[in-house]
Amino acid sequence: MTSVSIRSAKPGDEKTLAHIQVESWKSAFQKILSKEDLVRYTDLTKAEAMYRHVLEQGTHQISIESVNGQPHAIAACGPDREGSNPHTAELICIHSLPGNWHKGYGAQLMDHVLNQMQESGYSDVILWVFEQNTRARKFYEKLGFGACEQTRLNFGSMERLYRKIL
Repeated sequence: MTSVSIRSAKPGDEKTLAHIQVESWKSAFQKILSKEDLVRYTDLTKAEAMYRHVLEQGTHQISIESVNGQPHAIAACGPDREGSNPHTAELICIHSLPGNWHKGYGAQLMDHVLNQMQESGYSDVILWVFEQNTRARKFYEKLGFGACEQTRLNFGSMERLYRKIL
């Protein structure tokens, strides 16, 4: 029987967070980002330092999902980084190790994160996703997110804004 648990990340978890993000990016974005950008943005040491800083600041909620006792996925959220609406949360990232993709664990983690947002008083949530990342876009759409008109260039690729009412 499969055991799934989700907990809040804490200082000292930066290696786990960085590992999951880097491995997820290497698999998910290999056809979206240039080889040079993928190498640049999957530097494990830089990712660890970034997560160490984020955990020390305490401004974002970061969750770690484990499957059978092994860390599998992470999600980070907080206030809308553009600050346009204090009732809007932003899903900054959700990453998982590719070995367990398409097994429902991402949806369980997303349910957890959306509930946290709602309990924190947010009325809606936004996220940015690469337009070419059809796998992720289908995942978000299945969970009730809708694509907006707004796009931006990030990491050398176009991203589209998605929104969901909580």
